[in-house]
Amino acid sequence: MENKNKSNSNLLIYQKYLELIYYSNDIVRKYPKSEKFALVNEIKSILYTGLKNLMYAVKLYSKSEKLKYLNELDINLNILKVHIRLSYKYKYITMKNYQTWSNLITDICNMLGGWITSCLKK
Repeated sequence: MENKNKSNSNLLIYQKYLELIYYSNDIVRKYPKSEKFALVNEIKSILYTGLKNLMYAVKLYSKSEKLKYLNELDINLNILKVHIRLSYKYKYITMKNYQTWSNLITDICNMLGGWITSCLKK
């Protein structure tokens, strides 16, 4: 039963992460052309690297290997938060966009924290 529960929570974080990608892609389309190859490119790169790390973590059985990818995903999400703050500061996004985007990331970070904690238990 516990194994099934873990796969369901892993699936949930995956679905939430896809939701983050969809939302992010919709938002960055509205950025000025001057940012298309800078900030937009960086945001997309971080998102897809994070997705790759998430997929590795889901597939691996070794807790230490899994932790490596989960920690990388955590770092990616923290960098993404900085880019979102910059986007708001430069007025590329509204306060509502900033809050929605931040909430999506916070939800994923909370799930990720639980997953990391479960991997650290023996």
